[in-house]
Amino acid sequence: MENKVKQLRKGVFELVILQVLKKDKYYGYSLIKAITDNCNFDINEGTIYPILSRLAKEELISSQWVESSKGPPRKYYMITHHGNEILKGLGKEFKDLTDLVSKTKTMRKKGGRKSISEKKKIYPAREVKNGK
Repeated sequence: MENKVKQLRKGVFELVILQVLKKDKYYGYSLIKAITDNCNFDINEGTIYPILSRLAKEELISSQWVESSKGPPRKYYMITHHGNEILKGLGKEFKDLTDLVSKTKTMRKKGGRKSISEKKKIYPAREVKNGK
């Protein structure tokens, strides 16, 4: 289960990062702070930097080093035109998927009929040994 949750979050975090970068440019730590200040998810450097690297390779984001008065230069990330186009499609797809999940959670049985397990008691299959 843990691996499935990680995979689901990884895909969603890509969408979240693109949405946040659409609003402004951020350096790594400020991006983490912008995300975690607005939700209950724990996201850290070990999660965010591989995603940023992957998004940069796909040319969905770009980066720029900026001198900082508070220490070393910071690498700021911003969404590209291509990233904005992809974000539009991903946003629609995500909405469609969340709508689907919501609808299937409240979905009634076809024709209001009882399922087979409700019509008669279903027993688990017995293990057959030596053909008996």
